[in-house]
Amino acid sequence: MILLKSKNRLLTFLVILIFGILIFLLGLGSTGLVDETPPLFAAAGRAMSESGDWLTPKVNGIFRFDKPPLIYWLMGFFYSLPYNEAWDSLGTISARLPSALASLFLMIFIGDTIYCWPQKGGGKLVTSIVASLGFALSPLIIVWSRTAVSDALLCGTLGISLLMFWRKMASYKRDKSITPWVFLGLAILTKGPVAFVLAVLTLSSFLFSQKNWKNLLGKLELKRGLFVTSSISLPWYILELIKEGKPFWDSFFGYHNFQRYTSVVNNHSEPIWFFFYIMVIGSLPFTPFLFHGIFEASKDFITSFKKGCSPSESLFIYSLCWLGSVFVFFSISATKLPSYWLPATPAAAILISNSFSKLKYQKKVFSYLWIINLSIMLGLSIAFFLSDIWLNSINDPEMPNLASNLISSGIIFKARLFSFAFAFIGLVLFIFRSQNIFLYLQILLLLGQGLLMPPIRKLGDSLRQLPLRNISKQILNSRKGGETLAMIGIRKPSLHFYTKQIVFYESSAEEGVVNLFERFNFDRRTNFRDKPNYDNESFLVVIDKYSSTEKHWSNINHQKLGVYGIYNLWRIKKSDLNSQATHLVNKGFEANWKSKKVEKF
Repeated sequence: MILLKSKNRLLTFLVILIFGILIFLLGLGSTGLVDETPPLFAAAGRAMSESGDWLTPKVNGIFRFDKPPLIYWLMGFFYSLPYNEAWDSLGTISARLPSALASLFLMIFIGDTIYCWPQKGGGKLVTSIVASLGFALSPLIIVWSRTAVSDALLCGTLGISLLMFWRKMASYKRDKSITPWVFLGLAILTKGPVAFVLAVLTLSSFLFSQKNWKNLLGKLELKRGLFVTSSISLPWYILELIKEGKPFWDSFFGYHNFQRYTSVVNNHSEPIWFFFYIMVIGSLPFTPFLFHGIFEASKDFITSFKKGCSPSESLFIYSLCWLGSVFVFFSISATKLPSYWLPATPAAAILISNSFSKLKYQKKVFSYLWIINLSIMLGLSIAFFLSDIWLNSINDPEMPNLASNLISSGIIFKARLFSFAFAFIGLVLFIFRSQNIFLYLQILLLLGQGLLMPPIRKLGDSLRQLPLRNISKQILNSRKGGETLAMIGIRKPSLHFYTKQIVFYESSAEEGVVNLFERFNFDRRTNFRDKPNYDNESFLVVIDKYSSTEKHWSNINHQKLGVYGIYNLWRIKKSDLNSQATHLVNKGFEANWKSKKVEKF
């Protein structure tokens, strides 16, 4: 009997693993990095690998204190593997693997948790797969798990930590494992104190619902656990404070944590109900079942608070506390971004599986919810069939022909075909009252993701990033005598990533001319790979076609070296730049690069 259980658990693991590889790893390095944040992370990770300085992240010759180092360490590890440039020619596999693997491991852990601790009314294998796919097929997870930033890694480390905390409390045996505290320490090393705050809020609200909370709290072994978490997470912060002092404190704790939470940063201001919208979008097209799962878990929460419940049957209550903690904490935050919702997606997936389990015994509710869900699916299908109307409203200056390219590539036709088939098959399964309708539609959605997402990524890459890769190649071929490199107008950190050179980013305004003139004299940066010759009589400029029409730039004598997409490559003599800068200063324009900090991405 034990052997049979082990075989079924292994089968569940293998099924989820195969699905996860298809969603997260297939074609991971087929496209370039998407500006603007991923190249900053990738450049910092690669710089650690190349320079041997694994303590302080640096990008473009500037300290990057916005995130702790775990994401950079992992990227740097992959960049350090033998023959990296042979199997990772675009540099994107190494940058994206930490996010993809974190989501894959969390997906597997969600399924294994539900398999080992089946909740009331729920099966093992099918419910485990439904919960795992509910997480992996979230639109937010599909995007961020293939993006070279720290959000998916935080979701993975914190998610595994929180699930392990629950497993410790749910276990009838005394679990001496420190693993959840280890993963919490890694989560703090991924994105800072926010991981600890979310863990405390989740555990506190859950313990509040439990009659035997003292016993459950004892199972967590707080003193031992906090020591382990602190031993993993604190040394880097202490060493960085000793080494860099006030600049690190002001940037990391002051700006990227306290200021982001208490005031609006980078114009990311949203209403207090913003994360309600994100919660709806993040669970499409199965959002009605998330709300049903929340409703059922809320009833269980009240019952548990009044009468108590077995810890091993409290996973849905725990998930409700988890989702609620993320929702409340980030709704209060002044700065709001869609990626902040990622730590809640595992809890949302488990609550969706709660709905899947309960609906087997609630036939009326089952009918109502599927009618709502079929309406959503039908609405999405109609939206694709009316795409000729709304596609023309897309206005992206970097991809001016996006609408026509989407149509000519056949992506819109495929989207229409798939959305119709998805809605139609959903209707047929509903009519025949299929018990596993949820799982069948998830598998169909997985196939649709495989059909639509690769060509969308390829098209976006060819229109948006390929010109930058090509112009980077020409820069490396055209650069003479260590010429300095500048980028005017649209700021693309990927230019630094692909050229491995110091890039001076400036605005297209008149002050940008004066700034560039001054910075070449007073902002003389270097990095491990590039030591520009600031005394060279000329420099290279990448300028977008919109900025190049501005008179204060176009009037500067320049040699045009190439045009790639919307970007031009110019060579300019510094004497000509100086003449234009002097002319603008006489007209009253002043340099503002020190106060404006144009490279504070």
